[in-house]
Amino acid sequence: QVQLVESGGGLVQAGGSLRLSCAASGRTFSRYVMGWFRQAPGKERDVVAAISWSGDIKYYADSVKGRFTISRDNAKNTVYLQMNSLKPEDTAVYYCAARVGMVIPSGAEYDYWGQGTQVTVSS
Repeated sequence: QVQLVESGGGLVQAGGSLRLSCAASGRTFSRYVMGWFRQAPGKERDVVAAISWSGDIKYYADSVKGRFTISRDNAKNTVYLQMNSLKPEDTAVYYCAARVGMVIPSGAEYDYWGQGTQVTVSS
């Protein structure tokens, strides 16, 4: 199986930037689609972004489009989420996830999950 470990979360002021990383281990030879999801207290888990194995196909939620950038380095078995112009409403636990096949924005379609990293954006 695949193990995913997120890092890079923390506290940042509104308008600031943060870069999350997700390191994968295990069956990393598979052509996994990777995604970032987030869950705020009292809310459901929502997709943030997703990226194909090649990096040619990317998906962004409307709420983060233009501010966040997803990328991956397959040689390092790592996917990134660059978050710019952060807003207080971006505060959430951010999760990295993986699936085999197509880029799909639904978390229910992802098979492997990290334990999450907290992102807190202050006013």
